[in-house]
Amino acid sequence: MIIQHIVFTVAFFSVISSIGLFAAERARNQYEMTISGNIADVINQEFYPGTIYVRNGKIAEIKREPGKIYPLYIVPGLVDSHVHIESSMVVPTEFARAASVHGTVAAVSDPHEIANVLGMKGVEFMLENARNTPFKFAFGAPSCVPATTFETSGQTLGQVETDELLSRKDIKYLSEMMNFPGVLYDDPNVWKKIELAKKYNKPIDGHAPGLDDAAIKKYAQAGISTDHETFTLEEARRKISAGMKIMIREGSAAKNFEALVPLLKESPEFVMFCSDDKHPDDLLSGHINLLIKRALELGYDFFSVIRAATLNPVRHFSLEAGLLQKGDNADFIIIDSPKNFNVIETIINGQVAAEKGNSYLPTIIPAVVNNFQISEKKVEEFQIEAKSDIIKVIGAIDGELITEKLLFPVKVDGNNIISDVKSDVLKIAVINRYNESKPSIGFIHGFGIKSGAIAASVGHDSHNIIAVGVSDKDICRAVNLIISEKGGLTAVYGDREHILPLPIAGIISDKDLKTVAKSYSEIDKKVKAMGCKLKSPFMTLSFMALPVIPKLKITDKGLFDVDKFAFTDIFK
Repeated sequence: MIIQHIVFTVAFFSVISSIGLFAAERARNQYEMTISGNIADVINQEFYPGTIYVRNGKIAEIKREPGKIYPLYIVPGLVDSHVHIESSMVVPTEFARAASVHGTVAAVSDPHEIANVLGMKGVEFMLENARNTPFKFAFGAPSCVPATTFETSGQTLGQVETDELLSRKDIKYLSEMMNFPGVLYDDPNVWKKIELAKKYNKPIDGHAPGLDDAAIKKYAQAGISTDHETFTLEEARRKISAGMKIMIREGSAAKNFEALVPLLKESPEFVMFCSDDKHPDDLLSGHINLLIKRALELGYDFFSVIRAATLNPVRHFSLEAGLLQKGDNADFIIIDSPKNFNVIETIINGQVAAEKGNSYLPTIIPAVVNNFQISEKKVEEFQIEAKSDIIKVIGAIDGELITEKLLFPVKVDGNNIISDVKSDVLKIAVINRYNESKPSIGFIHGFGIKSGAIAASVGHDSHNIIAVGVSDKDICRAVNLIISEKGGLTAVYGDREHILPLPIAGIISDKDLKTVAKSYSEIDKKVKAMGCKLKSPFMTLSFMALPVIPKLKITDKGLFDVDKFAFTDIFK
């Protein structure tokens, strides 16, 4: 046989939940594996036939076998170099189960989303849940909680909390520095956090879309070493020239693969793959393996491609994931061929984590923690008095996090500005879910909804409630449905109401990924039946409240001009 491992491989993971991790660890230490195939040496960029000997979860020996012919290939396990696990709407252990099926063995995860809701308690929740799986999570210390002072978050992580987190061994880096204006204009609080990361010798993750040369230089010289918000090839080249690593992102909302894939040939040592935000249905379909397959189909060199998902992130973040070298952790995948890159089996710490589409990683029933402090709203709270004939409108762009600044004439009912369905100018509202306050009202173009409303308590980054709809009544109904459930995604139209509950922090389900993915797919179809043409309506909606990505956004405090980094009046 190509793969020789002892008979209790599957049993090991199937009983993990009942016997506990301590007993499972003892079983692993008694375990040995011998596996033969065509081994991918990503460091020396070569394939060679050989046999790998695994003892106690590590590669004890690799024996080259010149002249041997094997049908299958052994490749280092894949790494997602930047992801917010919360966007998959499941806990880390469920994310691990899904991702491992696609060959992923590690993820560099920023718990920024749950930290905005629950602070240190949220970060600890993610760390605690992740300890129940052998999957290699590398969590960071969120650098921007809140992302700015222009929205209301549930908690704040200041210098003291950042210092406490970075001092921990289980916190691997300072998470994305999305407050790039704070870096460029010398905000002392921002720079203190940067200095703390340097104090503990931990990498600093970046987030800096659309910077000019001078700004890129200052951002990079601050010690910020990566960026996943680059959306043009020229911008990527300038950041690489400044010494930064570029993460080619392909998530559920933001997709930069096509624009940035030439970097795999131009600067393969400066490129990583990431998903950033991956909704549950998309995660079921694939993960980092899909970027690899696409790059290979385009004719890019195998080792230039695979290093973006293995060698580069492992070395940059000092990950514990193995690279198929003697002494490494036994983390690798079996694929059919370097051309097709179909994942057959995933090995983590010398154990079979997934095989032929089935995961053997443990299912953990999570605790429920939350922060939801408001009562139901009234329809009249969503009305806005017309003070001009022209309004500023957010222009949503399918597949992008950036938006446009648009101008449209108002449509009124009495003196209340209402949605203009014919022009696709719909009312958008953001509701503070941590304190009782008046909803923030604006307008948006690009959703295409013809009837009803949608709402979500997933609203980056502070996760207030955000809603879009054709009438004040429908918007209010969708919002109140979320408030009654203390978190979720909703779609209402006519006399129908649909909700995907998210009881953990209002952004995560306590169910398994397949259940969540099915519910998400169903509500997504409902929204598209309402006329929405966006590929991922809820993902796009969730970023309309993020005031650090250009150009026009809306928070619970008002309409925000990101280019000017200041609030702006809705009226022209």
